[in-house]
Amino acid sequence: MAEQNFDVVVIGSGPGGYVAGIRAGQLGMKVAVIEKDPFIGGTCTHRGCIPTKALLQNADILEKIKKSQEFGITVGDVRLDFKAAQDRKQGVVDKNAKGIEFLFRKNKVERITGFGRLAGNGVVEVVNEGAETQRLKAKNIILAMGSTPKDLPHIKADGKRIINSDHILQLTEVPQSMLVIGAGAVGCEFASIFHRFGTKVSIVEVMPQLLPIEDEEIAKEFTRIFKKKGIDVFTDAKVESCEVTENGVKSTVTVKGKQQVIETELVLSATGRRAVTENCNLEKTKVKMDRGYVLVDGFMRTGEPNVYAIGDIVPTPALAHCASAEGILAVEHMAGLEVRPLNYDHVPNATYTDPEVASVGLTEKKAKERGYDVKVGKFPFTANSKARILGESGGLVKIVSEKKYDEVLGVHLVGPHATDLIAEACAALELEATTESIAKTIHAHPTLSEAMMEAAEDALGHSIHQ
Repeated sequence: MAEQNFDVVVIGSGPGGYVAGIRAGQLGMKVAVIEKDPFIGGTCTHRGCIPTKALLQNADILEKIKKSQEFGITVGDVRLDFKAAQDRKQGVVDKNAKGIEFLFRKNKVERITGFGRLAGNGVVEVVNEGAETQRLKAKNIILAMGSTPKDLPHIKADGKRIINSDHILQLTEVPQSMLVIGAGAVGCEFASIFHRFGTKVSIVEVMPQLLPIEDEEIAKEFTRIFKKKGIDVFTDAKVESCEVTENGVKSTVTVKGKQQVIETELVLSATGRRAVTENCNLEKTKVKMDRGYVLVDGFMRTGEPNVYAIGDIVPTPALAHCASAEGILAVEHMAGLEVRPLNYDHVPNATYTDPEVASVGLTEKKAKERGYDVKVGKFPFTANSKARILGESGGLVKIVSEKKYDEVLGVHLVGPHATDLIAEACAALELEATTESIAKTIHAHPTLSEAMMEAAEDALGHSIHQ
């Protein structure tokens, strides 16, 4: 059995694992990243962020062309070539994966193909079908195995009629109708994509609102626009069963105590993901687990000496950018650099639907629950010149701050380019900005970002344009 020595061995090459590997390489460490798939980049690159956003871009362009007459532009027969859309999506994915491979070579990160598992103090075993098992000795190990779609106990994905977020990316035809179970970011994004592709979409959420983690007011506005576009929305609702028929699926749904049957060609189960920690020998170590997640301290250390864990396998926001930040933190900590734990209140959420939704920090409700004396500023995109120019004036910006020191506690957006606009809010929270400092920051005109300034002015009681 071959054995090699490394400063760091990372198990998993998703946005947590590959970023950790590159940062370790930058710091001069000898590093290996283990990946069981034939490609690197993990769920984000191949089955998550990148392919879904590529398809969302197709949907955005299709929608714009259909509305072109509003801008005085006449276009002929408009139709979606779904195969071409899927091919373009795959091209984007492949280029991103090749970019990671290039960065591995640039930073002397060794990529090892196989299934990685702990095999004693500072030892990782790599099993690869048809090849000799490798043993890697490591001063430090990072667990970054990621997550996979989770079935409901009573509704199992079969990959044909009842599908999950992995299966839907491999469709060869646009379905005529689809029921989406779960209205988190994943469910809402696929609803937004396929509605614009021509699918009749219904979406069911057990919680009282779509996008349950978002501010109630933002979710309400988002739902209003979603419904206006023609998507059937059922909140406070539960899918009791899904019966596969010859031509589709009959779903029995209870909505506010009343049952109804919804018949669709496909059902998309978008009800969350589970951490991938099985068969990694964690039970033979001091690594502590809770409900399938690996427990870590503020520096991403597990209970096992020199073993760190990051990304979707730890109970922190299951977001690619969060995993990357955790990977960098873990590597810099083991390298002895001066670091501080992540402030998870400052991790942004971004949902790339139409309209987009983004947020960072505390919702109004959570701020009050934490005991803050809250003040709120809002500004609608209907009063923003650039939004009117774009023809996308639905939505608003909402700033949550506290009265005594005027510090911004959270920023919440629904509307055009919200996922880009949130960056200003992230910087504001990290710098402990006040609504006054945002209001006094001169924003270029006409831009969507002026809505942020105006919301801050509204918090102070003197928004100019409303």
